[in-house]
Amino acid sequence: MISHGVARWIVREATGTLVVGALLIAASGRWDWSMGWGLVGVYGAAFVAQLVLILPRSPELLAERGSRVGKSTKSWDRVLLSVYGTSTLAQLVIAGLDMRYGWGIHFPVWLQLAGLVLAIAASGLVTWAMVANAFFAFSVRLQRERGQTVVTGGPYRAVRHPGYVGAALFALATSLLLGSLWSLVPALVSVMLLVVRTGLEDRTLKVELEGYTDYARRTRFRLLPGIW
Repeated sequence: MISHGVARWIVREATGTLVVGALLIAASGRWDWSMGWGLVGVYGAAFVAQLVLILPRSPELLAERGSRVGKSTKSWDRVLLSVYGTSTLAQLVIAGLDMRYGWGIHFPVWLQLAGLVLAIAASGLVTWAMVANAFFAFSVRLQRERGQTVVTGGPYRAVRHPGYVGAALFALATSLLLGSLWSLVPALVSVMLLVVRTGLEDRTLKVELEGYTDYARRTRFRLLPGIW
């Protein structure tokens, strides 16, 4: 039987996918925007994949993510999450308005299709990180009540924060897919926020999560192998 927390996650994710579609339609004034529907499809596919892959093995993770911001969430993360959510919504609205009014240079179809492929790959990376990490919470907090431990498998062998890599790539891919140059502005804001959050979360885990410092010593890079 699905718990209340999991049910809440399902409702929020399904609603979020519908909101993406509604924003794109309202901003663009079009129902026939194929690339817009493509983005909605990627959101929907990621939701289904996470439900199918994670629910049988880690329903507690979905329940945790359904709670969104926990009581022990770091205060700085509450601010970052708020700004990140705003930049994500702004990216969709700007892309839609760009489609309606033709503000700037629109990307060729081949580049938009490349954006679609990148969006699928990026969402796949986020899902992989969630499958590998049963403590992949929505907000930064130490999950003592769930006995949080250091995760070293899957994509965590390559970098310490693969979920953020996927999220950053997805933000950039969204602008490519929607063919909007101006929407890259909030997309880059989202990427910068993820970089800041990575640094702050890494520092927090080194202090509060036993074994993380040793893991960080073995897995040297946070986001980009060979760079940072």
